[in-house]
Amino acid sequence: MTTPANKARLILSLRSAGITNITVLSAIERIPREYFVPETFRDQSYENIALPIGYGQTLSQPLVVASMIEALEVNNRVKLLELGTGSGYHASILALLCRRVYTIERHRPLLAEAESRFKKLDLNNITTKAGDGMKGWPEQSPFERISVTAASDSPPSVLLEQLAIGGIMIIPIGGPDRTQVLTKIRRTEQGFDTEDLMKVRFVPLVSGLAEN
Repeated sequence: MTTPANKARLILSLRSAGITNITVLSAIERIPREYFVPETFRDQSYENIALPIGYGQTLSQPLVVASMIEALEVNNRVKLLELGTGSGYHASILALLCRRVYTIERHRPLLAEAESRFKKLDLNNITTKAGDGMKGWPEQSPFERISVTAASDSPPSVLLEQLAIGGIMIIPIGGPDRTQVLTKIRRTEQGFDTEDLMKVRFVPLVSGLAEN
Protein backbone atom coordinates (compact mmCIF):
# COMPACT_ATOMS: atom_id res chain seq x y z
CA MET A 1 0.00 0.00 0.00
CA THR A 2 1.29 3.44 -0.94
CA THR A 3 1.21 6.11 1.76
CA PRO A 4 2.71 9.60 2.13
CA ALA A 5 5.12 8.05 4.63
CA ASN A 6 6.42 5.64 1.97
CA LYS A 7 7.09 8.52 -0.40
CA ALA A 8 8.71 10.65 2.31
CA ARG A 9 10.96 7.73 3.27
CA LEU A 10 12.09 7.34 -0.35
CA ILE A 11 12.90 11.05 -0.68
CA LEU A 12 14.87 10.90 2.57
CA SER A 13 16.82 7.87 1.32
CA LEU A 14 17.67 9.70 -1.92
CA ARG A 15 18.95 12.68 0.05
CA SER A 16 21.00 10.35 2.26
CA ALA A 17 22.46 8.74 -0.88
CA GLY A 18 23.74 12.11 -2.11
CA ILE A 19 20.94 13.59 -4.23
CA THR A 20 21.06 17.26 -3.25
CA ASN A 21 19.13 19.07 -5.99
CA ILE A 22 15.92 20.21 -4.30
CA THR A 23 14.15 20.81 -7.63
CA VAL A 24 14.85 17.24 -8.74
CA LEU A 25 13.72 15.80 -5.40
CA SER A 26 10.54 17.89 -5.54
CA ALA A 27 9.72 16.62 -9.05
CA ILE A 28 10.24 13.01 -7.93
CA GLU A 29 7.97 13.64 -4.96
CA ARG A 30 5.23 15.04 -7.22
CA ILE A 31 5.11 12.09 -9.62
CA PRO A 32 3.19 9.09 -8.21
CA ARG A 33 5.50 6.11 -8.91
CA GLU A 34 2.64 3.69 -8.21
CA TYR A 35 1.02 4.77 -11.50
CA PHE A 36 3.97 3.25 -13.37
CA VAL A 37 4.19 -0.08 -11.56
CA PRO A 38 2.26 -3.26 -12.48
CA GLU A 39 -0.44 -4.13 -9.95
CA THR A 40 1.59 -7.09 -8.65
CA PHE A 41 4.41 -4.85 -7.52
CA ARG A 42 2.44 -1.78 -6.45
CA ASP A 43 3.18 -2.31 -2.76
CA GLN A 44 6.88 -1.88 -3.65
CA SER A 45 6.38 1.41 -5.53
CA TYR A 46 8.44 3.47 -3.10
CA GLU A 47 11.16 0.96 -2.38
CA ASN A 48 14.55 1.95 -3.80
CA ILE A 49 14.59 -0.99 -6.22
CA ALA A 50 14.09 -1.65 -9.94
CA LEU A 51 10.78 -3.29 -10.90
CA PRO A 52 9.74 -5.24 -14.03
CA ILE A 53 7.22 -3.57 -16.38
CA GLY A 54 6.94 -6.28 -19.06
CA TYR A 55 8.54 -6.91 -22.47
CA GLY A 56 11.87 -7.55 -20.77
CA GLN A 57 12.02 -3.94 -19.55
CA THR A 58 12.32 -2.48 -16.06
CA LEU A 59 11.37 0.61 -14.09
CA SER A 60 14.76 1.82 -12.87
CA GLN A 61 15.75 2.12 -9.24
CA PRO A 62 14.73 5.60 -7.97
CA LEU A 63 18.31 6.43 -6.97
CA VAL A 64 19.48 5.79 -10.55
CA VAL A 65 16.62 7.89 -11.97
CA ALA A 66 17.42 10.73 -9.56
CA SER A 67 21.15 10.51 -10.30
CA MET A 68 20.56 10.64 -14.06
CA ILE A 69 18.21 13.62 -13.84
CA GLU A 70 20.46 15.52 -11.44
CA ALA A 71 23.46 14.95 -13.74
CA LEU A 72 21.48 16.25 -16.75
CA GLU A 73 21.43 19.73 -15.17
CA VAL A 74 18.00 20.44 -16.68
CA ASN A 75 15.99 23.64 -16.47
CA ASN A 76 12.72 24.97 -17.87
CA ARG A 77 14.38 26.19 -21.09
CA VAL A 78 15.76 22.78 -22.09
CA LYS A 79 14.57 20.59 -24.98
CA LEU A 80 15.40 16.99 -24.10
CA LEU A 81 15.43 13.69 -25.97
CA GLU A 82 14.83 10.47 -24.03
CA LEU A 83 15.55 7.05 -25.51
CA GLY A 84 13.50 4.31 -23.91
CA THR A 85 10.15 5.63 -22.68
CA GLY A 86 9.40 2.40 -20.82
CA SER A 87 6.65 3.00 -18.28
CA GLY A 88 6.95 6.77 -18.75
CA TYR A 89 8.15 7.41 -15.18
CA HIS A 90 11.46 9.02 -16.12
CA ALA A 91 9.84 11.19 -18.82
CA SER A 92 7.13 12.34 -16.40
CA ILE A 93 9.68 13.65 -13.90
CA LEU A 94 11.66 15.32 -16.69
CA ALA A 95 8.49 16.97 -18.00
CA LEU A 96 8.19 18.90 -14.73
CA LEU A 97 11.73 20.19 -15.16
CA CYS A 98 12.16 20.77 -18.92
CA ARG A 99 10.49 22.92 -21.55
CA ARG A 100 9.84 19.96 -23.86
CA VAL A 101 10.54 16.22 -23.67
CA TYR A 102 10.75 14.06 -26.79
CA THR A 103 10.69 10.36 -25.96
CA ILE A 104 11.09 7.26 -28.14
CA GLU A 105 10.04 3.68 -27.30
CA ARG A 106 10.47 0.58 -29.48
CA HIS A 107 7.67 -1.41 -27.75
CA ARG A 108 4.33 -0.01 -28.92
CA PRO A 109 2.25 -1.44 -26.01
CA LEU A 110 4.58 0.15 -23.45
CA LEU A 111 4.37 3.46 -25.27
CA ALA A 112 0.56 3.34 -25.35
CA GLU A 113 0.47 2.74 -21.60
CA ALA A 114 2.94 5.57 -20.98
CA GLU A 115 0.89 7.96 -23.14
CA SER A 116 -2.22 7.22 -21.07
CA ARG A 117 -0.27 8.03 -17.90
CA PHE A 118 1.00 11.31 -19.35
CA LYS A 119 -2.60 12.24 -20.15
CA LYS A 120 -3.80 11.26 -16.68
CA LEU A 121 -1.08 13.42 -15.11
CA ASP A 122 -1.85 16.30 -17.51
CA LEU A 123 1.72 16.40 -18.82
CA ASN A 124 1.28 18.25 -22.09
CA ASN A 125 4.92 18.97 -22.90
CA ILE A 126 5.85 15.37 -23.79
CA THR A 127 5.99 14.31 -27.46
CA THR A 128 6.19 10.56 -28.08
CA LYS A 129 7.21 8.30 -30.94
CA ALA A 130 7.31 4.55 -31.49
CA GLY A 131 10.59 3.94 -33.26
CA ASP A 132 14.27 3.11 -33.29
CA GLY A 133 15.98 5.11 -30.56
CA MET A 134 19.39 4.40 -32.10
CA LYS A 135 18.43 6.86 -34.85
CA GLY A 136 17.46 9.58 -32.39
CA TRP A 137 14.99 12.20 -33.60
CA PRO A 138 16.84 14.16 -36.32
CA GLU A 139 13.82 16.29 -37.27
CA GLN A 140 13.81 17.83 -33.78
CA SER A 141 17.56 18.06 -33.22
CA PRO A 142 19.68 19.54 -31.84
CA PHE A 143 18.78 18.73 -28.24
CA GLU A 144 20.22 20.48 -25.21
CA ARG A 145 19.96 17.22 -23.27
CA ILE A 146 19.78 13.51 -24.19
CA SER A 147 18.88 10.82 -21.65
CA VAL A 148 19.48 7.20 -22.65
CA THR A 149 17.86 4.57 -20.44
CA ALA A 150 19.54 1.53 -22.02
CA ALA A 151 23.18 0.48 -22.15
CA SER A 152 25.48 0.72 -25.15
CA ASP A 153 29.09 -0.41 -25.69
CA SER A 154 29.87 3.15 -26.76
CA PRO A 155 27.90 6.39 -27.27
CA PRO A 156 26.08 6.10 -30.64
CA SER A 157 27.59 8.64 -33.05
CA VAL A 158 24.14 9.52 -34.40
CA LEU A 159 23.06 10.66 -30.94
CA LEU A 160 26.25 12.61 -30.34
CA GLU A 161 25.60 14.48 -33.58
CA GLN A 162 22.11 15.43 -32.35
CA LEU A 163 23.47 16.92 -29.11
CA ALA A 164 23.76 20.71 -29.12
CA ILE A 165 27.05 22.44 -28.38
CA GLY A 166 27.13 22.82 -24.61
CA GLY A 167 24.60 20.00 -24.29
CA ILE A 168 24.74 16.99 -21.97
CA MET A 169 24.05 13.31 -22.64
CA ILE A 170 23.65 10.74 -19.86
CA ILE A 171 24.09 7.14 -21.02
CA PRO A 172 25.01 3.79 -19.44
CA ILE A 173 28.17 2.52 -21.16
CA GLY A 174 29.00 -1.19 -21.09
CA GLY A 175 27.83 -4.51 -22.45
CA PRO A 176 25.83 -7.36 -20.88
CA ASP A 177 29.02 -9.20 -19.91
CA ARG A 178 30.92 -6.32 -18.37
CA THR A 179 30.36 -3.54 -15.87
CA GLN A 180 28.10 -0.72 -17.01
CA VAL A 181 28.97 2.81 -15.95
CA LEU A 182 26.56 5.71 -16.07
CA THR A 183 28.44 8.27 -18.14
CA LYS A 184 28.00 12.02 -18.52
CA ILE A 185 29.02 13.43 -21.89
CA ARG A 186 29.21 17.15 -22.49
CA ARG A 187 29.60 18.49 -26.03
CA THR A 188 32.03 21.38 -26.40
CA GLU A 189 33.28 23.40 -29.35
CA GLN A 190 36.34 21.15 -29.38
CA GLY A 191 34.61 17.77 -29.00
CA PHE A 192 33.22 15.74 -26.11
CA ASP A 193 34.17 15.62 -22.42
CA THR A 194 33.18 12.50 -20.46
CA GLU A 195 32.75 11.77 -16.77
CA ASP A 196 31.97 8.43 -15.10
CA LEU A 197 29.20 8.72 -12.51
CA MET A 198 28.25 5.34 -11.03
CA LYS A 199 28.01 1.63 -11.75
CA VAL A 200 24.56 0.64 -13.06
CA ARG A 201 22.66 -2.23 -14.65
CA PHE A 202 20.42 -1.46 -17.65
CA VAL A 203 18.88 -3.49 -20.45
CA PRO A 204 20.86 -3.17 -23.70
CA LEU A 205 20.14 -0.45 -26.26
CA VAL A 206 18.61 -2.29 -29.23
CA SER A 207 18.02 -1.02 -32.75
CA GLY A 208 14.76 -1.35 -34.66
CA LEU A 209 11.09 -1.33 -33.67
CA ALA A 210 10.00 -4.30 -31.56
CA GLU A 211 7.53 -6.76 -33.09
CA ASN A 212 4.80 -6.22 -30.51
